[in-house]
Amino acid sequence: MTVLDKSAEAAQSVEPPAASAVGRRHKGGAAWLLMVGLILGLLVLIPVAAGLGAYPVPVGDVLSSVQHRIGLGGAELDRVAESVLWNVRFPRIVLALLVGASLGCAGALMQGVFGNPLAEPGVIGISSGAAVGAVSAIAFGVDFLGTWTVSAFAFAAGLGTVLLVYVMSRSGGRTEVVTLILTGIAVNAFAGALIGLCLFFADTAAIQQITFWQLGSLSQATWPKVLAVLPCAAIGLALAPLYSRRLDLLALGERPARHLGVDVERLRIVLILVIALLTAAAVSVSGIIGFVGLVVPHLLRMVAGPGHRFLVPGSALLGALVLLAADLASRTIAVPAELPLGVLTALLGSPFFFWLLRRTRRKQGGWA
Repeated sequence: MTVLDKSAEAAQSVEPPAASAVGRRHKGGAAWLLMVGLILGLLVLIPVAAGLGAYPVPVGDVLSSVQHRIGLGGAELDRVAESVLWNVRFPRIVLALLVGASLGCAGALMQGVFGNPLAEPGVIGISSGAAVGAVSAIAFGVDFLGTWTVSAFAFAAGLGTVLLVYVMSRSGGRTEVVTLILTGIAVNAFAGALIGLCLFFADTAAIQQITFWQLGSLSQATWPKVLAVLPCAAIGLALAPLYSRRLDLLALGERPARHLGVDVERLRIVLILVIALLTAAAVSVSGIIGFVGLVVPHLLRMVAGPGHRFLVPGSALLGALVLLAADLASRTIAVPAELPLGVLTALLGSPFFFWLLRRTRRKQGGWA
């Protein structure tokens, strides 16, 4: 091939600026349309989830009860239906939204911080580490912080785990896929051993609660638990979008990001704290629910591209939608029994993770 031929081929491979701008506008429009679709999906699914279950309540009655409670007309339902809606269903729905949004957002942040599509709180052991803190508080009857005790222990253990994973997965200034996954395997195994020790020393009541952590569930949702987890989740979800632009710059590489004014190490430390806060908030009330933080950001990237300005809030919305749908399925598929939520998400998420591993290997020409 001559130099002229190579030049012509290179020129053809470069996308014209006008076409690039059109492509960006198209993806941006698709992203915000998807955002509107996610919000509408939540508005539709919430009353449906409130009405379905062992004690069915028509969607019209659900909306009427909500209108009555907020003073916009409607009518109060009978005593049983009101109790089911406001003491059982709505706390569980709000908790599912908070947990799903926290896990989805934490997954998007972690993949941006590590620059790695395989990063996720559950896969690399952060959820297990946070669960160890929560389980320890339950097993040994620690309650000096009241309703905040389990969340505080989960946060401390989750923070320690994420710092350990970050330090051990760094090599030569970058985060390696194999090191990240192997570190997660080791952390999950160690966390499982610690949970086993807690089971050994715990009494019967504590063992039942610890089993709940291991399987993952929202069956014990109450308004006090919603209020206990709400501040942590709200702070993390409010802070995360503020760092979207810097995550986009970090995706260019550490050196270019530094030249563009990003304090890379400070950014990583702050976002690691946010990730630990979101993960601890979720784990402290739901136990270990895996793969939400891995699957959700990838689904959005496939549709709307990798820009974090949309990806971070979009992952929170889609995470909330996915977990609410999964929780609805877990409590309606085998009525009156209830499938563990963590088991259901693992059954759906594991095949996706396997596909993602193979896709990454093909793109890189081997493991890296």
